Amino acid sequence: MMLFGKISQQLCGLKKLPWSCDCRNFWGWLNAVFNKVDHERIRDVGPDRAASEWLLRCGAMVRYHGQERWQKDYNNLPTGPLDKYKIQAIDATDSCIMSFGFDHLEGLQHVEKIRLCKCHYIEDNCLERLGKLENLQKSILEMEIISCGNITDKGIMALYHLRNLKYLLLSDLPGVREKENLIQIFKTALPSLELKLDLK
Repeated sequence: MMLFGKISQQLCGLKKLPWSCDCRNFWGWLNAVFNKVDHERIRDVGPDRAASEWLLRCGAMVRYHGQERWQKDYNNLPTGPLDKYKIQAIDATDSCIMSFGFDHLEGLQHVEKIRLCKCHYIEDNCLERLGKLENLQKSILEMEIISCGNITDKGIMALYHLRNLKYLLLSDLPGVREKENLIQIFKTALPSLELKLDLK
């Protein structure tokens, strides 16, 4: 009890660092740890399980083929045969996913929908990486990108590689400025795409 009291007194006596030095650096470091790719883990458990672990660690949700329920609790990830659960949809709302974590998406063959909403670490290079993955070029049918402040026209343009994309919602993206140019690019590259724009 005495030891605890001494430690708590010492902690109370520490000078509080400003927010910019203290918390943001810590959370940035922690989020980077959550996004680290473990290629050995991917080999051991398969791409869908490893990607599920990454996404849930970062605060995102996944839905598997044949299931209605979203999986959001890391501790309740389903067990059983490793090839049983295939990710069909990803909802990364308010998550801390980052570009170097996107290597987890490489082996996924069944992802049909991705929602990126209020993802503060998502940048153009994330969408460029996503657009270059052949597996996702074939499988993705729907995308929603909402309130991701670091996304610009360059990142959005990379999505025209998703050749089976049927629906794309872009909303509240202050970095996207050339709306008419984007409309023309997608109209030419993906004529059957339903493009919804809610850009200021």
